[in-house]
Amino acid sequence: MEFIRNFPALSIVLAMMAAIVSSALKGKWAKWLNLIVIIVIMILSGCVLVYTYQLGDSFVYTMGRFSAPWGNEIRAGVLEAIMALFFCVIMLLSLLGGRRHFYIDVEPSRHSLYYIMTNLLLSSLLALVYTNDLFTAYVFVEINTISACGLIMVVQNGRTIEAAIRYMIMSLLGSSLFLIGICILYDITGNLLMTSIYQEVVKIVADGTYTVPLVIAIALLTTGLAIKSALYPFHSWLPDAYGYSTISSSAMLSSLVSKGYIFLVIKIIFRVIGFTQFHDSKIINIIFVFGLLGMIMGSLNAIWENDIMRMIAFSSVAQIGYIYMGFGLGTREGMVAAIFHILSHAATKALLFVSAMGLRDVSGGSKRFIDLTGAGYRNVLAGVGFTVGALSMVGIPAFSGFVSKLLFGQAAVINEGKMLPTLIVLAISTVLNAIYFMKTVIRIYTKEETEYSTINELKHPNYAISITMFIVLNLVLGLASEPILNLVEYGLVMFE
Repeated sequence: MEFIRNFPALSIVLAMMAAIVSSALKGKWAKWLNLIVIIVIMILSGCVLVYTYQLGDSFVYTMGRFSAPWGNEIRAGVLEAIMALFFCVIMLLSLLGGRRHFYIDVEPSRHSLYYIMTNLLLSSLLALVYTNDLFTAYVFVEINTISACGLIMVVQNGRTIEAAIRYMIMSLLGSSLFLIGICILYDITGNLLMTSIYQEVVKIVADGTYTVPLVIAIALLTTGLAIKSALYPFHSWLPDAYGYSTISSSAMLSSLVSKGYIFLVIKIIFRVIGFTQFHDSKIINIIFVFGLLGMIMGSLNAIWENDIMRMIAFSSVAQIGYIYMGFGLGTREGMVAAIFHILSHAATKALLFVSAMGLRDVSGGSKRFIDLTGAGYRNVLAGVGFTVGALSMVGIPAFSGFVSKLLFGQAAVINEGKMLPTLIVLAISTVLNAIYFMKTVIRIYTKEETEYSTINELKHPNYAISITMFIVLNLVLGLASEPILNLVEYGLVMFE
């Protein structure tokens, strides 16, 4: 066995070990350990991507060399490697962009705790990407929830504590439904390994037995993960969780946490239930309807907001609706569009949160739109970063969001039954996106006579690097989307 096949398991173990070691380190050393581990895992993920692309197939790594059902499996292919690499890049840039505010918002005694939670979050995301065992996925879903709550509550004020409690309650509800779904699947298939479950599901469908329990299991699994990923109307915890955390946490939570759950939904659709069986269950139509609702309602809530951070948070509800709408189209083209939008949204939303922080800093610390007037002149880099993020969310050509919306439109056109509602809602959502994002861009570039401090971000290299790299990433996804889409399509073929 080639040594490189150890890299997915090694990545998960490295992140978990870093969390353990960080508990015994001071904040400064925990920070450096965290950065080193992220960079190392990024390199390992890149190696796995190159290896699986050249191999032309995914590979299975048997934990402890014990085969199923006694052992556990990790499965890695092009799609998994892309996600692992992308998650590391977003986490690294989010931490760099929020570094200055981290020292302001978080007490020194909690610095090590923050990096423990960050490492646990990374390990859980990698496990959700790579695991081939459904119960192992559940375990890391819970680790993901705990670490996300820790990242919210590390800033000690009433709003973050309330947000973390609401997040925990909703997440536990989603986890419970997900676990019940696993139990039903285990009861009717006798397996927890995704590949084995799929084989049994195919037999069950062919025989016509256990049809009702199978549909119930599919419904519980998807509903549980939809709650955890904040699909409308299960989004009530999201605005406070994203809006009041320290900025690195907001960027990571909005860009990564929900995407880990969504990627698990993709694994369930293709690798556990099977795309054909999932489509025939008709649950896909329910996902489609809630996706469309999320696209509209998330944007309407964003328009009504007077707080820039909460506006960006509500925008995430709309963007998650886009992804589930892509699933609901029930076509391979819709799945490719949804997967690309996972990448696009992660890169753009982190950019918006980090940029909004810079605008707030030169507006007397206020997040209200009236106080942000002219902030784009006082903090030039943050203004440019927010404008790029806003243009991407609206869907202006050259930015990643345009490619996402184009792919969703193309996927809708070839689905005759769902074409009309998809295109109508896509158009309405785009107009609503333009209303709240463009009004903010106009606001930050409107001259204001009130004197506020200005910031030269070149004096803060971490922030400047973060914003610049996020902009570059967005442009790469927008202008060089073809090779990335080819990778996604290639990975999806070997994903099943």
